[in-house]
Amino acid sequence: METRELRYFVAVAEELHFGRAAQRLAMAQPPLSRAIQQLERRLGVVLLHRTARAVALTEAGSVLLREARVALDAVEAAERRTRRAAAGPPGVVLATKAGASSELLSKLLDAYAAEPGAVAVEVMLCGPGEQEGLLRDGRADVALVHRPFDTTAGLDTEDLHTEQQVLVLPAGHPLANRPHLSTAEVTTLTDLPLPRWPRRDGGYPDGPGPQVRDHTQLFQLIALGRACALVPESLRAQLRDDHATVPVPDAPTVTTVIAWPPHSRSKAVADLVRTAMRL
Repeated sequence: METRELRYFVAVAEELHFGRAAQRLAMAQPPLSRAIQQLERRLGVVLLHRTARAVALTEAGSVLLREARVALDAVEAAERRTRRAAAGPPGVVLATKAGASSELLSKLLDAYAAEPGAVAVEVMLCGPGEQEGLLRDGRADVALVHRPFDTTAGLDTEDLHTEQQVLVLPAGHPLANRPHLSTAEVTTLTDLPLPRWPRRDGGYPDGPGPQVRDHTQLFQLIALGRACALVPESLRAQLRDDHATVPVPDAPTVTTVIAWPPHSRSKAVADLVRTAMRL
C-alpha cells in the first residue's frame, strides 16, 4: 500500500462521504472513488459499505483506519525528525501539559543538564491530552503524561510518581474546613460544578461545568466561585490564598509517567528517561 492510498482511505473513512473527502483532499470525486476500489481489489476485502444514501465502514475498514492512522503518523514523524536532525545541533523536545508536574519538570531539566553529554531540551507546553499526538507525529521526542487522564497505548513508558487527588475550592467555602470529602459529595456540589476539559477531537462533553483549557484558567474560575476541581495533590504549590483544598481519599490516584515512541533509538531520550527514573 502507498501512503497516498492510505491518506485517501482515511479521509473517506473519517468523513463517511466521498464528496466531502474529495473536497478535503482537494481532488475530484471520481479518481478518489477509483483509488478506494483499487485498494479494495488489491487487499481482497470490502472496506466500505456504499449505498445511495450513506457510506459505512466494514470491520476490515475499521481495522485499516486504525492501522492507517498509525502508519501515516509514523511517516510524518520520520519526515519531521529527519528535518530536525538536519536543521541544527542535536536536541530533545519534551512535551508536557501546561501547569502540570512543574516541580518534577524543573528538577528533571536541572538533573539532566548536569549529565555528561546532555543535549539541549526544548520544552513544549501543550493542552490536555495532546502529548500522545505530539509523540506520534514527531513533534516531540518524549513527554510527561498523567494516568488515568492521558492515553499511553502504544507508547513505551516508565511510571515516575503516584499521588492522591484533592478538591480545590474557593477560600471561605463552607466545605473548605472539612478533613476530607468523598467523590460522591463532590459530584453533588451544584453551586460549584466540575469543569469540562476538551476531548481529543477538540469538542467538550455536555454538562453544567465551565469549559476550560488549562490550569491557569481553571484556578481563576475557582477563585471566582464558578467551579471546583479534582487535581493531583502536587498542584497545591500553584494555588493562591483565594483557594482552599480538601483531600478526596476515594478519588483515583494520578500517576505521572514519562513516555516515548517505542521505535526511538535516541541516546538523549534514553538518558533523559534514566534521569527521570532516578528522581
